[in-house]
Amino acid sequence: MKKTFITILIISLVLSFNSCSDWLDLTPTDQLTDKVVWEKQSSVDLYVNGFYTYIHQYSQFGTQQFQGSLTESLTNTFKYGSYALGHKAGHPNNYVFNPSAVTSANCFYDNWNDAYNKIRRMNEFLRSMELYSTYSEELNIKWEAQVRFFRAFMYFQLAKRHGGVILYTSIDQMEKDKARSTEEETWDLVELDLDYAIENLPESWPANEKGKINKYIALAFKSRAMLYAERWQSAYDAADAVVKSGKYELMENYSDSWAGDNEESILEFNYDIIGPNHSFDKDYVPLSDGYEFGGLGTPTQEMVESYEKTDGSKLNWTPYHSATAVRPPYEELEPRFKATIIYPGSSWKGHIMQNSVNGTYGTFMAYRSQPYTYGHTTTGYFLRKLLDESLTDIKGKPSTQPWVEIRYAEVLLNKAEAAYRLNKIDDARNTMNKVRNRVNLPPKSSSGNEWFEDYKNERKVELAYEGQLFWDMRRWKIAHIEYNNYRCHGFKITGDKYEYIDVDYQDRKFLEKTYILPIPDNELANNSLIEQYDDWK
Repeated sequence: MKKTFITILIISLVLSFNSCSDWLDLTPTDQLTDKVVWEKQSSVDLYVNGFYTYIHQYSQFGTQQFQGSLTESLTNTFKYGSYALGHKAGHPNNYVFNPSAVTSANCFYDNWNDAYNKIRRMNEFLRSMELYSTYSEELNIKWEAQVRFFRAFMYFQLAKRHGGVILYTSIDQMEKDKARSTEEETWDLVELDLDYAIENLPESWPANEKGKINKYIALAFKSRAMLYAERWQSAYDAADAVVKSGKYELMENYSDSWAGDNEESILEFNYDIIGPNHSFDKDYVPLSDGYEFGGLGTPTQEMVESYEKTDGSKLNWTPYHSATAVRPPYEELEPRFKATIIYPGSSWKGHIMQNSVNGTYGTFMAYRSQPYTYGHTTTGYFLRKLLDESLTDIKGKPSTQPWVEIRYAEVLLNKAEAAYRLNKIDDARNTMNKVRNRVNLPPKSSSGNEWFEDYKNERKVELAYEGQLFWDMRRWKIAHIEYNNYRCHGFKITGDKYEYIDVDYQDRKFLEKTYILPIPDNELANNSLIEQYDDWK
């Protein structure tokens, strides 16, 4: 990672934070050296605010998790309908059909270079603070605490892909060859940085700084990170502190839970019509919305079958797994299904969706019948969750709905999982059942492995399409079992006929060695002390 970075270029940017109704209009006009930045407190604030953009970049609306494709396409829950190669098109299909596409030369869901570029910038900030800051210790500590939160955020992104990585805590280290540390040492640094943030950030900020990282955001993120580290007590304690703070609660309606600017949102990134904004609606709306290049990916039948009925029982899907089925009783499924998926017979933007061959509202297209989807569905469904139903001018306007990075429901599920690992089964049950109660599902009373199976499904359904499932399956080390030699399915609907179909035409696979991604070739070429992971030598 021996690169030179002398100046920072702070671009014009409009940035809003969690639950924030007041926008911060950040418009510096020139390139600033580190020393000049520290001449005004407002310039330092802008420097730190730049790190908040990482929330967007690693969101479902950004590009850094999987080059813009949803990682759910690497699971059994989502299908990109294009076979022509491209991001949000054929690349995700290629990865699940041919996982050997992951190499040290290229991997679209790796982030090694991006992460270290960002870590370099944060370490440069900490060094420049030592050299040039003349502000109070209190101010310096608040800046450092925010920066170390984001450094932990980036090392978390590396650790969940690579395990043990190179640890740089100062800019001097980044000018030298350095060996990678162990996985345990990597998680030590993540926890250390988060603990510093928790200890030194305020519980809340003044109104004009509302939405900045605070103590409880850091605790909530720690509850997530420590599950990956398998530090169950740390994960439990962090989640429990958020719960006991009383600052957050579940929204009554599930469809409001990811809407942002409410009691469930813990950390979010907001957008604006003049920028920054995103293209999520353009990517996933049906053709009937008036945009011919949407519908890039759609939910699978496997995802639909993950939902319980409103009474908590499972619908028997066997009669519908045929070439001559009738419409399934979708209305019997629980509320989260209806809020997440545009299904045949559902209402979307004032229309009853058909999702059928030659359908006016929702049109079916068989996979591989043309290179790109052009707004069609290859599974009989469209994604509803995260889309903005109020956005009707898809061609003319960008998307501005916020990205909620952490919401209270996840923290409850994090606490439930940690409690289970600590053999606190009553606590685990009660905490998960709070999430179920929001959608009026009966409580689960299972225990042992049965409870964990219930929990995995609950997490899959509650956090559907929020970028969690693929990484959960990796950290649980079950992706090579459940995501090997299988195919995804959907319905080809013609009139009243529902034909259960294979939407892949070949088996999906997962290579066990990809639990740890390889160190990129450029790192191996430029760092004499780095050693490739054993499975990739």
